[in-house]
Amino acid sequence: MKLGRIVLGAFAVAAVAATAAWFNLDKETRGLLATLPTDRDVLFWSQPQRDAAFRALDRLPVLAKARAVPAGATPLPLPPGPPLVLPLDVDAYMAQQRSAALVILHDGKLRLERYGLGFDREGRWTSFSVAKSITSTLLGAAVRDGQIRSLDDKVSDYIQEMKGSAYDEVSIRQLLTMTSGVRWNEDYADPNSDVARFNNHKPEEGVDALVSYLRKLPRAAPAGTRWNYSTGETNLVGVLVTRATGKPLAEYLSAKIWAPAGMEQQATWILSRTGQEISGCCIQAATRDFARFGQFILDGARLAGKPIVPDDWLAQATARQADIGRPGRGYGFQWWTYDDGSFAARGIFGQGIFIDPKRRLVIASNGNWAGGATGAAEMAAREDFYKAVQKAVADEAAGKAGG
Repeated sequence: MKLGRIVLGAFAVAAVAATAAWFNLDKETRGLLATLPTDRDVLFWSQPQRDAAFRALDRLPVLAKARAVPAGATPLPLPPGPPLVLPLDVDAYMAQQRSAALVILHDGKLRLERYGLGFDREGRWTSFSVAKSITSTLLGAAVRDGQIRSLDDKVSDYIQEMKGSAYDEVSIRQLLTMTSGVRWNEDYADPNSDVARFNNHKPEEGVDALVSYLRKLPRAAPAGTRWNYSTGETNLVGVLVTRATGKPLAEYLSAKIWAPAGMEQQATWILSRTGQEISGCCIQAATRDFARFGQFILDGARLAGKPIVPDDWLAQATARQADIGRPGRGYGFQWWTYDDGSFAARGIFGQGIFIDPKRRLVIASNGNWAGGATGAAEMAAREDFYKAVQKAVADEAAGKAGG
């Protein structure tokens, strides 16, 4: 879920009023963007600046370049189901979360859809680390396609510039589960952390910026022995998928999932300064389409009855592969796992996709937490909300069975 300067190091903020991009924005968005951030670290943006920027990153060339993720011609229908009755005040919950969008699907039917912060179903919000779970699914597709031989292959087998680095000892599986053992400090308050230093790193000519930085890092623990959250390593997963498939991630995402699985709107994927999709972050998409992605995973990542990932992929990806030090929780292949079989994609400031296979439930949410990137109060309230929705769905099923 964490991100740092590595997320937004791709773009330097300037005064938008002086650019042509400003005049391509609608009046409402121009109003929201009247005061833009003057630095490039999302963690230090003000709340109003985040409210504005999170819905428009890909429409501001002065902020970032992005690659399109085309949708298909036939969106997956989201037929309405009966309104979901919850034992709480949804409006109050959304206000506490500073929620831009909340979409709940149950058995493929739309049971609840609400919007806030002046956002609506036509808008697109940035994913932050929700993209990690999408990136891992693309790696699974590359395995299924035979472009990646095995998760036990070494990272440097696919990214030649990593040969001779600590990643010679790291398998793709360990990269996916963030158990590489390579040193990485994601402390946003530490100016000497890797997320801070990477922001000013000047890569060697012709070398991807991330690869250039990561290949110089030392080993902190034996590979496979310790979990350590690293957005840098998810970005490396994206580089690996690009090398293996020979395609930009945005193109591969469109071909494997976005178009054939029935997403309604084109998405975009923000690029790093060396032109690589920032795969640990920054897919700009409609909340309904984030929910559709959750439904796609819930349905076994299948197209025309055939999975796009190996047969045992989702069972591994969405189960505890690494101990994160929290009872009942774990980390899979870039998914946060719960011991009850549920799992989630999570992004800073309140982005999320929660999936409960037992109850056929998907909850997609976007927001801008007042408590900051990893707001403790908002996080706890969201976990309580997930439980309330699970209970409501279970009670509803029990009532029908008993009636």
